[in-house]
Amino acid sequence: MEQQQWVLSSPTLGMIFVAGSFILFYVIGWYSQKRAKASTDYWTAGRSIGAVTNGLSMASSYMSLATFLGVTALILNLKVPFVYMWIQFTLSIPLITLWYGTPLRRMGAFTPAHFVRERYGLNTSYITVIFMILIMVMYALGQMIGVAKVFEMLFGFNYNISLIFGGALIVGYIAIGGMYGTTYNAAFQMILMGVAFIIPLGAIMKAMGGTGWYFPPLLYSDMVPAMLEAVPDFFDMKYGIKWYAALIPCFTIGAMGLPHLGMRVYTASNLKSARNAMLWFTFFCGITFSATYTMGFSGVFFEATSGQTIVPTDFDKITLILNSVYNPAWVLAFVIAGAIAAGLSTISANLMAIGAMIAQDIIATIKPNLPEKTMKVIGYCAIAGGGAASILIALDPPTFLVVSILWAFGLAGVTVAPAAILGVWWKPANRYGAFVSILVAGLTYIIVSPYVFPNIVISTGLQAKLGMSGSLLCVPLGFFLLTTVSMITERIPSLMARIPVQQDKILVDKIHGWADYSEERYNSTQAGLIIAGISLLLCIWAVLPGGW
Repeated sequence: MEQQQWVLSSPTLGMIFVAGSFILFYVIGWYSQKRAKASTDYWTAGRSIGAVTNGLSMASSYMSLATFLGVTALILNLKVPFVYMWIQFTLSIPLITLWYGTPLRRMGAFTPAHFVRERYGLNTSYITVIFMILIMVMYALGQMIGVAKVFEMLFGFNYNISLIFGGALIVGYIAIGGMYGTTYNAAFQMILMGVAFIIPLGAIMKAMGGTGWYFPPLLYSDMVPAMLEAVPDFFDMKYGIKWYAALIPCFTIGAMGLPHLGMRVYTASNLKSARNAMLWFTFFCGITFSATYTMGFSGVFFEATSGQTIVPTDFDKITLILNSVYNPAWVLAFVIAGAIAAGLSTISANLMAIGAMIAQDIIATIKPNLPEKTMKVIGYCAIAGGGAASILIALDPPTFLVVSILWAFGLAGVTVAPAAILGVWWKPANRYGAFVSILVAGLTYIIVSPYVFPNIVISTGLQAKLGMSGSLLCVPLGFFLLTTVSMITERIPSLMARIPVQQDKILVDKIHGWADYSEERYNSTQAGLIIAGISLLLCIWAVLPGGW
């Protein structure tokens, strides 16, 4: 059968919608950045963002272009087990607030690396920043690939030209707007992408015969009998217990370690606003995530019943393909604008995180007295450099858009989450333990991935490519190393004399809001032993053969 070429039938409409949306993004960014009076305002939006705007911005940053493209490709591959993966993403943001977002906001941190610097010292923060920049570049890489694919379909350019053209437009509006512009743009982009995704999906469901088309996120159940007839294995639980267990360290704990999500907590005007923003975030994410699954469900149904072949390289485009088949050209053009908005919101958050880490966590630490103007120039250069790196790597992209994004989740979970969670809740966690944990667990995660040493892996297939098998080993390895090294070094007076132990412990009480210091709080040796024991057992289980 001849391969179907999926292109927009009326490119002019698409160009008008996309050009109009870019003009709006630049205008919002330009006017918003005028509120930044100091370089710190550039990175935190003056800590003045309200709950609804912040909730929209968080959801927008989290959605990413993968919501429109890569994730639906995963549904075509995984079918119903994808739902279990999707649930992990929704759990992570409330956990960020409960486990460490609020204490870090109380401390006044710019990024998780800023917290690591205050809690574990400069050397540990440098390692953290290097890993986090790698995470953000990999995450932005997936968005850049997606934007290039959309531009490729829209304008008919080849992939490389689409990538460079789209990437340059994106980096420009982010650098102009700073965190003020990024936040207000992200809030607007969330509304745009929600409308562009859900309403056309209702029309697709109606055309397919679904009676619940008026609320696509949840009312697709009447299509289930037809799906079972067309794809009998759609609801099969086809993976082993390790596959499902690995979802938690990779995607729940992994998402908790993503710096660009944590940074949204730090832009809140106060702690109450940050908590309320989480409620709005969960609502917006829940609606859109549910609709994403429905879109993938519809894509599988379309492939099975339409008689048209979708080649694997076009799986990423299933949202656009369904709209091109069932909706008018102007609707598809609107969906493309929404998809690009989704990509822009995440890339902007990624590049802002890279800029903040380079400018505030590295440069400002080494040269603390640089003029405001110089710090702003450094910020612009850091954002542009991060964008350029993502574009260059994206010139030779992986098969599926979502692979690089989800692999980055795992690395965040391995390097950032154990240090942040134990740093907030367990006083014995010290600088030696954090340094060893981040470095060894992070390098091990990279080594056992199939991209560096294909013969040194603990699993193969999709779970290895997505970082799931690496996370199942390395997240508990990070907790094990941090607790055991901290407890061992705590008993070596010559080592403890080199670090400010008491100062670090007082910081823990302070970020929880205690006015006085108590040695008893958050200081249980028994808790450390339990965490170390459970983590060791999980490490052993992860490397045992089978179970996937």
